Amino acid sequence: MQITLSEAIEKIEEAKESGRVFGVTFVKRTTGLERDMNCRGGVKKGVTGQGMKYDPASRNLVTVFDMHKGEFRHINCDTITRVTMNGVTFTVSNG
Repeated sequence: MQITLSEAIEKIEEAKESGRVFGVTFVKRTTGLERDMNCRGGVKKGVTGQGMKYDPASRNLVTVFDMHKGEFRHINCDTITRVTMNGVTFTVSNG
């Protein structure tokens, strides 16, 4: 199913708020390689209350908990290519 980038970001934010596990594919800024990640939002493990030293939203990043690494990671919103939720895969169109 084809969706726009803004719809993909909206679906990710909805999943984060509900704490559902979802999959996302995007291109990493640091290496330019495609990255598949199973992640979720609503995780409190390791949160100290200090916050980050920068605002991820200002860099067009979304913070999620990576289920495989067991740590928080960022999704580059500019390069999302695929989102999978509830067994449905959404392909992000460029237009």
